[in-house]
Amino acid sequence: MSGTTSISPPEQGLKAAVISLKREHPALGIAKLHALLLLENPGWTVSEKRLRRILKDSKGVAQPQQHQAPEASSSETHLYPSSTLVEGLDVTKWSPAVEVKYYDRNKGKGLVAKEPISEGQVIWKEDPFIVAPEWEIYDLQLASRACAHCTTPLMDRLSSSPSLVLRCTTASSACPARFCNRLCLRRSEQTHPLLCPAQNPASVPLLGFARRNAWMALHALAQCTARMLLAHQQQGRRRVGRDDGDRDGMEEDWRLYSALADLGMEERAQGSWMHGAEPDRATWQTAHSAFVEAFVLPPEAAWQKKLAKLLKRPTPKEVADALFTYDGFLHGLGRMSLNLEAHGGLYTLHSHLNHSCSPNISVRHLDQRTALSRITIIAKRDIGVGQELLITYVDPSLGVRERRSQLYGWGFGQCKCERCVEEEKGASNNQEGQDQDLESELKAGLGIV
Repeated sequence: MSGTTSISPPEQGLKAAVISLKREHPALGIAKLHALLLLENPGWTVSEKRLRRILKDSKGVAQPQQHQAPEASSSETHLYPSSTLVEGLDVTKWSPAVEVKYYDRNKGKGLVAKEPISEGQVIWKEDPFIVAPEWEIYDLQLASRACAHCTTPLMDRLSSSPSLVLRCTTASSACPARFCNRLCLRRSEQTHPLLCPAQNPASVPLLGFARRNAWMALHALAQCTARMLLAHQQQGRRRVGRDDGDRDGMEEDWRLYSALADLGMEERAQGSWMHGAEPDRATWQTAHSAFVEAFVLPPEAAWQKKLAKLLKRPTPKEVADALFTYDGFLHGLGRMSLNLEAHGGLYTLHSHLNHSCSPNISVRHLDQRTALSRITIIAKRDIGVGQELLITYVDPSLGVRERRSQLYGWGFGQCKCERCVEEEKGASNNQEGQDQDLESELKAGLGIV
């Protein structure tokens, strides 16, 4: 964010920043704390009066915390994301070198090595469960210049072999979807019909709202919902005239969705862990209305008829309640926010990976000509049997406080990876000198003798 335009930060974001500074520098008074706050957030406009009020309201909470102590007191008040194992998940479909391990209620599940993994080794490749791409790619999809399924740009193909680029099966000018090949066109049937402007016009306001608000979690939740609802319909068509006890096509997708790490938007907001730039409660409510209209009850009779053609089988009550009630919707947004890969895809095996500020694997998008959304997992160093595979959720070049602040904002609590512990120890050894230097700097800047 540019520092040239001053803004008044939202209450929750400001409160989190003030509490963090007060805990780190408990001896600083209001004036010095105010100056330090503005030094670290040059784009903010905050009065000393507002700062004083927040400190008064946060009395006790803003006192220094013993973060390195066992999680005795904090575990009672801090709500961690919850996750469960995916029933029946066959990890060998992706790699024989890893297996799923469940740690505890706070950490949840993770992936560990079943065999030695060498530095530079490709551990697995994975196509997305759903993809809600970065907005630059999404805009290309809307302009018919990127594959609506795998997200690969189509500019070269459109100029050299336009006849090889396939259109949505409706052949309607209302739908901009274009596809790399017949495989992408066929696979798009998992989600596209419910998000197609021609087949389900009620989805247009929802996706437009997500785009205007740059809300990737909402777009991803729409993709997930479309996939699960259509899986239920497709299985129903396959079972017409049969009574062989086949499993519902939605079951496998629903097991994955239900097992994803989950911390609802309301829980995050109540814990003051929301990032200041995230949508507020009024935006949640507007989004929920558009979400229900897109998949349950469109506002226009013509749209209702089109949706009814796609969804002939009623959605199971358990699924409908979990998706379309307001609380279920907020938890769905939380699931998407916590589990999406950085570029917008949701991946079955990737969603099991936990965080370290010094990760031992990296996630790359290498197949740009065949499938940009496909990820490749590569070892950054040797990994022994039983060691956990770890990625980073934040920019590893940031300092320990910035990294921890971002992770705390997602509800993960205090990061205690090896790197953070070492950097905190070093900072603690020099804390007294740093505080003295900071106080001298603040005094000089404020004209205090």
